[in-house]
Parts: sequence; structure tokens; C-alpha cells
Amino acid sequence: MTASPTPMEISTLNPSTELHISDQNGAAQLQPSPSPILHHDKYLVSVEVCLKPSSTARVEDIQSAVERMLEKRSLSYVDGPIPVPVDDPYLSDNVQRICICDSEEWAKNHEILLFWQVKPIVHVFQLSEEGPCEELSGDGELSSFNEWILPAKEFDGMWESLIYESGLKQRLLRYAASALLFTEKRVDPFLVSWNRIVLLHGPPGTGKTSLCKALAQKLSIRFNSRYPQCQLVEVNAHSLFSKWFSESGKLVARLFQKIQEMVEEENNLVFVLIDEVESLAAARKAALSGSEPSDSIRVVNALLTQMDKLKCSPNVIILTTSNITAAIDIAFVDRADIKAYVGPPTLQARYEILRSCLQELIRTGIISNFQDPDNLVLPNYPTLKEKMNGSAAQEAQTPVKLGKQLLEAAEACEGLSGRSLRKLPFLAHAALSDPYSCDPSKFLSTMMDAARRERSELPD
Repeated sequence: MTASPTPMEISTLNPSTELHISDQNGAAQLQPSPSPILHHDKYLVSVEVCLKPSSTARVEDIQSAVERMLEKRSLSYVDGPIPVPVDDPYLSDNVQRICICDSEEWAKNHEILLFWQVKPIVHVFQLSEEGPCEELSGDGELSSFNEWILPAKEFDGMWESLIYESGLKQRLLRYAASALLFTEKRVDPFLVSWNRIVLLHGPPGTGKTSLCKALAQKLSIRFNSRYPQCQLVEVNAHSLFSKWFSESGKLVARLFQKIQEMVEEENNLVFVLIDEVESLAAARKAALSGSEPSDSIRVVNALLTQMDKLKCSPNVIILTTSNITAAIDIAFVDRADIKAYVGPPTLQARYEILRSCLQELIRTGIISNFQDPDNLVLPNYPTLKEKMNGSAAQEAQTPVKLGKQLLEAAEACEGLSGRSLRKLPFLAHAALSDPYSCDPSKFLSTMMDAARRERSELPD
């Protein structure tokens, strides 16, 4: 037996489940672990490996090489990139980046785990650079949907940039793992019911559509061993309302017929995104009362019928968003397996969003004038709260001072959506008298002024 393994810190908050691919009878099967601890008391941690666009290496070979690399090196299992080893020509020639993802879900209270307790699950993928493909109609009408091959370069990094209340993103990942597993295992739907439909609802600007796209991207990476092909179909709901009376229901049926053709390929995982689903699934009682056109009844009926048909296909997940849940037909809401509210960002979420914006401006050199390179590292929210309760000498330190200013800016942003928060640093920079000499403390003060101005302009 060799020397004691090196301790590894896994920065995590809540235990969760992780999908594991195994092969018992020569075929890939979905095998979820009921808890983060495996039979040999090992914690699963996802490691995502992005290949270079020019790489032609086999996924299995890269996976094995990364697993060997992780066994040799002492790495800290904290979210974020780890260096591609320059002393391994095979990996350095083929791998663009290696990232440890979602590790906060695998242990409690930042506990220290020994190396032999950790089992990294390596997901190897290559980004598609094709961009969206529009489905054109032959009569000059709007296209009925856009299609992406996943994982797409356009959505790279989107999942990490989205900051919500603790557990929302992991809840969606676990739901998808269970939904695909139940279908894969042929659970009797008459005894246990699930529809593989997600409904995200909440006020505008909270990132519901972005979360759906990022979720599809993440799942295409996590399930690539079972589904080597993945597609995202974004439905253009407004194009499905025909100028010809009674044609809209037929257009919905025609669209879902194309989706049905996609899912007939067993190795293809299809995500259907319907943004602002209330425009398609409007409550039928409104139409019956005369406040909505009667054609909307046909649209809702066609939509529900086509969704029920897709239940027979194991490789499709429907992602929907809504700003007005009360306007959605109750039959559609009832079909959604998971109905998650995506609200305005909390104080901690606002702080983290602004912190990520500030760090990006520091990285690009737009914000400069730091006298000490160590001051580039801002304290995180819990650490900051602790330090702010410390001595005056501690508060005078530049990182703590900047963090305190950032917290004050986050407090000044109460009521702003995530979309507005992401625009705030740009608006603050545009208000500077000298945009080419940007002191961080002055920039944060300007950003607080911009936040107050944005809040004053919000509708009552």
C-alpha cells in the first residue's frame, strides 16, 4: 500500500444524485446512484472535457486519458477549470479545457474528503459551430422553429453564468435524469405517470429562456454516452397562428410531426423549447367566454394531443416558459412534471451576478489601476459578511473594501431583474467621464448611481 492519499477539498453545499452510465449486457443503460456516495463510499464529481474543434480523437480514448491524469495528480475538487497537462501531448493536442462542475452538490459544509473517496465522472464533448438552422415555410410566412445541434458553441458557458437560488439548477438536472431513466427502464406509465415536460414561470427578465437553453446544453453533455446526437428545437409560437381561420391547429400538428420524425432516431435526444407558452396554450375558458378567438381552442387541443403522442418517445424533453401562468390552460399546467418559479434575484444572487461582471471587466482590462495583483480576487458573499463584522483594520483592506462596495451595489439593485443587472456594468461604464482610466472603487460608485436610476425608471 502506498502513502496516505492527499486530502482533497470539495467545496459543496448539498448532496444530490448523478447519472452514471454503465454497461451490464453490452448496451448502455442509465444508472442513477440513489445518493452521492457509491458502493465504495466514493463521491461522484462531474468533470467536463471540451475537445478542440480540430480534434478527431475518440471520446473513449480522451475519457481514459483524463481519468488517468486525475488519478496521478493532486487536484482540488472545486468548481472551475483545471489546467490541461502540458506534459501530456495527447491531451494538450486534443483538449481545449477541463472543468470540474457542480461540485457544490456532493458534500456538506466544505468538508475535507480523502482522494480515495472521490470518483470523477468524465464527460467528453465537442462544441458544434453550425449555429441555428431555420425551418423555412414555403409561403413567405415566419419559420415555425429554429434548430441547434447540441452542444452548441452559442450556448457555451451559459449554464455557469446563470445564478439563481440554491438548488434550482440541480433540481432540473435531477429531474431530467429521473425522467429519462423511468422511460429507459419502461416503467408502466399507467401506474407511475410522468410527461417529460418542464414549465418555468415568473416575471420577465429572470432568465427562464436562457435557463432552458443552458439546461438542454448541459444535458446533451451529461447524456452523450447514451445519446451521441442532441438537438434543440425552439418553437416560434407566433408563426403557428395562421391568418386563415382554423389553420392554426393544423400548423401545430404539422410542426410536431417534424419533431416526431426527429425522435424516431433512437440515438437522438431532442429538446423542444416553447417560449411564452401561454400564446399557444391559452386557457380555453377565455375563448369560450369570447375574450379569445375561437381558433385558440383548436390550437390548445392540437398542442395537448401532440404532446401526449410524444410521451411514447423516450428521447424527448419539452421545456416551456411563461410570464403569465394564470393565462395557461389548466390541462397543460397539469401535464407539466415540474413547475419551477424563477423569481427576481435575491441579495446574494445579485451580489454574485455583479461580482462575475466585475471580474470579467477586470479580466479584460477595462477595470484596472490595481496596485496589488492579489486585490483582483474578490471575497465571496459568506466570507465578505464575516469580514464586514471584523475590525476596522480588516475593512480597510482593499479586497474587503471593494467587496463591501459591491454588496452595497447589490443592495441598491433590489427589484432589478437578472437581465437588467447584466446590463448595469455597461451603463455604469458609459456614464464615466474617462472610460479609458477606470478605477474599481469609482466604477462601483458609478454603478450604484446607475442602479438607483434604473430603479427609479421601473414602472409602478
